[in-house]
This record gives sequence, structure tokens and C-alpha cells, in this order.
Amino acid sequence: MSDENRDHPEDEFRDMLRQFLSGNSDIDPSKLASAAGLPSDPAAVSQLMAQLQNAMQASGDGVDWSVATKQAQEISAAGSLAVTDQTKAQLDQALHIATLWLDEVTGLSDSAVAPRLMTRQEWATTTVPVWTQLAEPVAESIADALTDVLQNQAPEEMAGMIAGASQLMRNLGGTLFAMQLGQIVGQLSKEVVSGGDVGIPLLEEGQAALVPQNMAEFGEGLDIPDDEVQLYLAIRELAHARLFRHARWLRLHVISSITEFAKGISIDTERLEELAGSFDPSNPEELKQAMASGALIPPKTEQQQHALARLETTLALIEGWVDTVTAQASVRLPRWNSVAETVRRRRASGGPAESAFGALIGLELRPRRLREAAALWQQVTDAVGQEQRDALWSHPDLVPTMADIDDPAAFIARLQAGEPEPDEMDQALEDLLREEETRGDEQPPVV
Repeated sequence: MSDENRDHPEDEFRDMLRQFLSGNSDIDPSKLASAAGLPSDPAAVSQLMAQLQNAMQASGDGVDWSVATKQAQEISAAGSLAVTDQTKAQLDQALHIATLWLDEVTGLSDSAVAPRLMTRQEWATTTVPVWTQLAEPVAESIADALTDVLQNQAPEEMAGMIAGASQLMRNLGGTLFAMQLGQIVGQLSKEVVSGGDVGIPLLEEGQAALVPQNMAEFGEGLDIPDDEVQLYLAIRELAHARLFRHARWLRLHVISSITEFAKGISIDTERLEELAGSFDPSNPEELKQAMASGALIPPKTEQQQHALARLETTLALIEGWVDTVTAQASVRLPRWNSVAETVRRRRASGGPAESAFGALIGLELRPRRLREAAALWQQVTDAVGQEQRDALWSHPDLVPTMADIDDPAAFIARLQAGEPEPDEMDQALEDLLREEETRGDEQPPVV
């Protein structure tokens, strides 16, 4: 070792990594890619090596989320079809009818923002910023854990080398995580039929979006006319957008709840140390299984369990309200119930990409109590009408709780007896938000 390298041991470590990334190593990069849950074909491995080399040159600390964006865009672009004029005309008609039918069953106003028809790549590009926001706390925990484990597992003669290269390892770990997330978002773009399909608010308030290519695949094999499937899915998406436009507090509440939950996640460093100590580069299946199953994320704490229960309740109430309103607006469709049941089964099972996201940040996207929440909203509608039902979304203190889902009769009795109004400060804030919303809607278009 030269005197210069002894003075800067992190440079020696950097040189070792550079040799590996250049292919001058006994370790097979394709097997490491597979262990990380990434494709192991030559093109994908080459891209992985290039991204890791870029991470080595990065001077900043933290995750380079542009890697996730690029990965998602490339995966979603493969097989992505443009929206034809014929498809656009059909879906514009479906959205128009859906708007009229929703007006009959809910007083929540239509969005001033026109619905979008997205390709798979457009959906991935538009939503990846929210995915990265949700995943960032876990990425930071993984980077911290990886650095700690390397320092603890390194032989004594390499301790100085590892200690001086902690930022480098954080950048490399963050890049791997970002590529995994991009892989998941890219795969999701081939499954989702709309902006609100996964249950969390990925688009801005009031923005509705449909993915025509995936809608067509969704309808295959159902033996239901395409126009009925399109109309039902359009009603669902517009109902979802109306809710988030009306309840201006709701989107921030859901996203902040998810990120707060994710911030409480720590990585099981003991398990990671076991993997590091026994890792065989020629057989990386143990590492792959640990990452894919979420085994590196310890069991949830009691505090996290409570936070997760509250979040799942909110997501179930959102989806339950959408289901109820969609069912009411779809009664003219002969086979609406068959489409609805397909949506319910699909939601319950999720897909491979959703499972991967759940393993990555320890959170399932699909609410478990959806049917009970939908039953609650239907009973509320029958008891007090749609206007009072929808007014419950005007303030977070009015929204039903988990206890209300358990005992709908008691909740309805309180509604019929008259619920207390939000306090003056809360009401003033709500009035201010509505005033800003109205003023924004009235602004003339820019010529």
C-alpha cells in the first residue's frame, strides 16, 4: 500500500469497489443484482453497474431519487401504448356520463381540473415523486444500518478503510434502494387503471386520471361490454377525485401518516450482520429472500401498530365511500355489480409490485376493513342521506373512527342526535381553504 493510500484508507476502499464495478472481480454482478430484487439480464446489470459508478462519484449525502425516476420510466415505457383518438373519444364520453351520474348521488363538486388520459410512462413519471416521498424514511434507515453493519463486520485491518467511506456506502445503498423503488413503480404502471387505483393519493387534489391501456386489459375476459367497464372505472376515479377535492386536508393527512409510520421503521441490524457474515456471492438467494420478504424490518412496535391501525381505517373509509358512491351512480349499468366484484377481488389480492412495495417499506397498500367501511357508509346514507354523509368529510374530527366501523348503529344514533361542530379556529381554517379554492376556480384562463 502506498503512503498516500495509508493516509486516506477510504481511497483504497473506493478502488476496491471500482474494480468490482468495472468487472475486475470474482463476484458475479448479475447475482448481486438478483439478490437486490433487480433484473439480472445483461442490459439491466450493465445499467446497475453504471448507476453504482455514478453513486461513487456523488459528493452529496442521501438518496439520488432521479435513479428511481429513470428506472420507472424505462420499465413503464416498454410496451406502453399511446392513447388513440378513438379511445380518447370513448373515454371522454364515459367521463361526461360519469360526471352526470355522480351529480345525482353526491353533492361534492366536480373538479375544475380536467381528467387526464395517461400512458403507462406518464403515470409512472407523474406519481414517482410521491412514491419517493413515502419511501425516503426507510431508505435513510437502510443506509444507516448498512454503514453500521459494515463497520461492525469489517476486519480490524479494514476498520479505518470502512470508517472513512461511510458516505460512499450510503450513496451506494441509496442507489440500490432507489433502483428497487423505480422497478416497483415501473411494474405498477402496467397494473393500475387510474390515478386512485392503489388507494393512496398519488395525484394532486381534484386530479382524476385513467390509464386506457390497462383499462382495456382489465376488461379482458370479463364478458362485459367495454363501454360498461370504462364507465364504471370512470365513475370510481371521478368519485375518488371529488372526495380529495372536497376534503382539502385529506391528502396531506394520508401522506403524512404514511411517512410518519415509515420514519418509525428501523432495520434489524442483527439480521443484517448475520447475512453479511454468511453472505456467499455465488449464491445470493438468502439475501434476496430477506429483502423480498421484509425480514430486515423488525416486528412493528405497539406505537406503530396503533399508527398503522389509524392509517388503515382512513384508507378503508376513503375506499368504502368511493365504493358506496360508485355503486349508487352505476345502477343504470346492467353488469355494474360484476365489474365491482372484480375490482374488489383485484384489490384484495393486489399484485406482485404492491407486494414488493409492502416488503420494501413495511406497509400494505390495501385496507383490510374495506367491506365493513363500505357497509358503514351505506347505512349512513340510508339513515341521514347523502348530504349529511358527505358533510362528514368537511373536517377530520367528523370522520368515522375504527370504533364507528365496529358499531355503525351507535355512530348513526349520534349523527341523528346531532354531532358537535368543529371549534371556531378549525371552522375559520376550513372557510379560508374554501375561499381560496373558490377564488382559484374563478380566475380567468391565461391567454
